[in-house]
Amino acid sequence: MKANELKQLILTGGMEKHRELYSDLNGQSKRLCNAIDEFTSLFGGERELYVFSVPGRSEIIGNHTDHNRGKVLAGAIDRDIIAVVAKNSDGVIRFHSEGYAPDEVSILDTHTADNFEKYTSAALIAGVVNGFEARGYAVGGYDCYSNTEVLKGSGISSSAAYEVMIGNILNHLYNGGRIDNKELAHIAQYAENKFFGKPCGLMDQMACAVGGFVYIDFADANQPRVEPISFSIGERGYSLSIVNTGGNHADLNEDYASVPREMRAVAAALGKTVLREITEAELFEKITELRKTVGDRAILRAIHFLRENERVGAAASALRDGDVNAFLSAVRESGRSSFEYLQNVYTNVNVGEQGLSLALALTDGFLGGEGALRVHGGGFAGTVQVFLPTSRVGEYADYIGKVFGEGAAMTLDIRPVGATRLF
Repeated sequence: MKANELKQLILTGGMEKHRELYSDLNGQSKRLCNAIDEFTSLFGGERELYVFSVPGRSEIIGNHTDHNRGKVLAGAIDRDIIAVVAKNSDGVIRFHSEGYAPDEVSILDTHTADNFEKYTSAALIAGVVNGFEARGYAVGGYDCYSNTEVLKGSGISSSAAYEVMIGNILNHLYNGGRIDNKELAHIAQYAENKFFGKPCGLMDQMACAVGGFVYIDFADANQPRVEPISFSIGERGYSLSIVNTGGNHADLNEDYASVPREMRAVAAALGKTVLREITEAELFEKITELRKTVGDRAILRAIHFLRENERVGAAASALRDGDVNAFLSAVRESGRSSFEYLQNVYTNVNVGEQGLSLALALTDGFLGGEGALRVHGGGFAGTVQVFLPTSRVGEYADYIGKVFGEGAAMTLDIRPVGATRLF
């Protein structure tokens, strides 16, 4: 449909078919109509328009396990990127993201990463195009205006959602939507690794692409086992909150890098490549020698990995069985292990700044044994994750907002659909 036709559809109840994606249909209708208006002001409204959506994600359990071929449980959330798009015939991708400088990438330039500056959005676009072509898929130019609720720095994976969106558009415009969303996730990871320059894992992209709760086992790094699990926390009376503590991420690269490095050092000392290849019994058999060669913190982080892998399996089983109490218990234990063994709740660079520790302590007191809480994502600064009774969401937001600022707590739900085309 053209711009006016699409807006008319939206304003006359067209959003009803996407109620599973959005709880506030009126608000989302306005958001989409505004995005269409912005598109037409940039590119005109005479071409056929397409609308796409990709959610952000929350790491549910499996803290720092993927890089040692472990297990994770993640979930797509009900905050998304939307994109209004039209094909063009000049072989250029023009991507305008609200609040950011626009990107223009010629498909002719995407044959090598050397044509693009590392750590830029243009590099991600080029990497996805290159990944499509390397797998034999069709590519082409398009003009795009996007708006996002997956805010940068909020811990809900804005970069992965962006990468998946680039591929989601190419999939539907030029490949008839036939490419499986799991493969889109692999292409997005390829773009981030090879063109953007970040050696990330696959969890974020897979959760954004697939939707719902997603259990991922990285035992085979090239072909991880991916299992969507149908489960609604809302139907069990719980909500998910992500609390942004406003911590400073500067100078934390060494903290983040130290976790996989120390885990692999333990594995190497035992003659293996990654921790997934050892057992806790093998670790304890050599613990005296390991203390001398890799140090106590590395051993503690290895213990976290081995036990966290078991917890991920338990949490996934609980979701399959519909056992919310067992699920929350596994999440609570994950939080304790991350704090005590993995030690990624605060940085040793600046021990005076412990926003995550404070948020966890305050939340623990607020919950009084209900729900679950844990560090969210990579840690050291940023966000914490809280599962709490839905009836207490407003009270909690006010409570934690007095310390970390109004709006610090984002109330979320697990979205059952991943990367998709709307209407």
